[in-house]
Amino acid sequence: MSPQAQWQHWRLARDPGGVAWLTLDRAGSKVNALSAEVLHEFNLVLDQLQADRPQGLVIRSGKDSGFILGADIDEFDHVQSAEQAQALVERGWTTFNRLARAPYPTLALIQGNCLGGGLELALACRYRLVADTPDTALALPEVMLGIFPAWGGMKRLPALIGPPAALDMMLTGRRIDARRAAALGLADARVPLRLLEAAARQHVLSGKPARRARGLNALLNLRPLRALVAARARKQIAAKDPHRHYPAPLAIVETWEKHDGDPLRAREQTAALVQSGTARNLLRVFRLQERLKGQARAEGLPAIGHVHVIGAGVMGGDIAAWCAYKGMTVTLQDRDTALIAPALGRAATLYARRLKDKRAARAALDRLVPDPAGHGVARADLVIEAISERLNAKQGLYRALEPRLKPGALLATNTSSLSLAELRGALQQPQRLVGIHFFNPVAKMPLVEVVSCAGDPPEAGQRAAAFVGQLGKLPLPVRDAPGFLVNAVLAPYMLEAMRCVDEGLSPATVDAALTAFGMPMGPLELADTVGLDIVLDAGRQLTQQAEPPQCLTQRTARGDLGKKTGAGFYRWHNGRAEKPQPATAPAGLAERLVTPLVERTARQVADGVVADAELADAGVIFGTGFAPFTGGPLHYRAHRGAASAPASAAAPPRATRTDTSETGGSGL
Repeated sequence: MSPQAQWQHWRLARDPGGVAWLTLDRAGSKVNALSAEVLHEFNLVLDQLQADRPQGLVIRSGKDSGFILGADIDEFDHVQSAEQAQALVERGWTTFNRLARAPYPTLALIQGNCLGGGLELALACRYRLVADTPDTALALPEVMLGIFPAWGGMKRLPALIGPPAALDMMLTGRRIDARRAAALGLADARVPLRLLEAAARQHVLSGKPARRARGLNALLNLRPLRALVAARARKQIAAKDPHRHYPAPLAIVETWEKHDGDPLRAREQTAALVQSGTARNLLRVFRLQERLKGQARAEGLPAIGHVHVIGAGVMGGDIAAWCAYKGMTVTLQDRDTALIAPALGRAATLYARRLKDKRAARAALDRLVPDPAGHGVARADLVIEAISERLNAKQGLYRALEPRLKPGALLATNTSSLSLAELRGALQQPQRLVGIHFFNPVAKMPLVEVVSCAGDPPEAGQRAAAFVGQLGKLPLPVRDAPGFLVNAVLAPYMLEAMRCVDEGLSPATVDAALTAFGMPMGPLELADTVGLDIVLDAGRQLTQQAEPPQCLTQRTARGDLGKKTGAGFYRWHNGRAEKPQPATAPAGLAERLVTPLVERTARQVADGVVADAELADAGVIFGTGFAPFTGGPLHYRAHRGAASAPASAAAPPRATRTDTSETGGSGL
């Protein structure tokens, strides 16, 4: 029996020109991940190729889901000692060094996601070609798991594209598309899908030298200049993470600067990072994210192709813009075209910034069709209502819409404050109405709450969750209840912060305590961003406090409503809060403020608003920015206790806001 007949994950074929085509198709999995078994087999492949050398080797994927998604993170659970951590690092480092030293030319043929260890494998090849398709994405996202690229990425990426661009990719985990990969020199070329194999065969036999950084980028890799690059990177890290909650970025910089990107020369640091509680918590957050993505899987249900949005205010207009950005046909309705025009302007700005390619931006804008007469209702697979938060207005709209909906069409509301059960009272088929609650800004916020009522059959909720998945966002199923999950937990948190101001603490001091804890934004800056009038109204609805904080009522009474009026707890200038120097916070202030949020999260689980503690933690992390290194509010409470301080972590979440709208759903 040939050695190849015993391989489970790799297939090797040779063409008449002597090129070997190696296909990774991991057995028993929908995606390619580099498990210990997959890497062991890869070494067997390299043994065979060493014995019978090809003219060139092309490595590709046999999965529709992409190239390689990285290491098998489930194996991280088995790392319990420094020796096991070292073995995990050495496994990939040694294998990819062996690939890099191959005496024949090697090429990674990349289509779809090429992430983490997958990109490190590609970097060990002499050449890389990327498919010029929208789904192609390259990244080293290990920092998001509290670790670093330990299989050669820290060494090879700076040598290939220069330290500034390489450190940016490694410190942010940011994905780049095919166009950007080619522009950086990370890929030798981007190739149309139909020409991939021919281009790969030609390129691997071309005899061209491997790409290397040139000019200044090459000089910056030299040891005397590395210190300058490293110092600048550390300064940027400190600005984003002054409290050092996230050690992985600093470890990346130090390993590149002092050890040429070799983690085996920084053994203690590597072992500590891989085994840390931070990495375990961030791995938990990654799995929570994957669980939310799983909510969007609805096999057999038709995809949403045409969306009709009613209400072109901030929320409605931005929902419509994002749907068109994601490839759907969208009709946008409001009373007249003048009310729709600002939404189109914001959409054009979004597309220009995100798509870069003018033709793609134009195509997205063409998919967003002004429709003041509402002709799109009859053709839409999904109609989203995002008008003002008045029960009578919404119910009147539903009565008018229901006879015009095509069979099987879904009706959704973006409400954040009204009862779904009450809203359904206007419909002949009440269960066709679901809640799809977006957060502002729509383009940045990853979470969307999918709202249903107790006893609902699952199909409408599943279709809504699948639609959220089509948008590249994370659906969180919640039951109809005041504030659902995210707004319900934010209200007591922000109001407790305001009680502290009533007691004499400055807003800057309160906010500084929470950003030191690890929140992306302090609760009072968040309140200013939302709008103090909205916070006041939501606080009355979502908490049982008899009287709102005086600092809140005083400001709203004089019209200081926060960012939108230029003054609230802070003065606002050019979209930024002007903050005075904070005083030293009293001991335990952060715990005092986080406690109401944690307790309300537990209550929402107990009341059945969200199914379990894991989903609640996921919702609060991705909906509010709750410090990911804690593993979520309920995980934090269970593992740290009310009096303990938070530990470190790896990659700060993006600053988050909650949703406000001029004509759409208002809420926290």
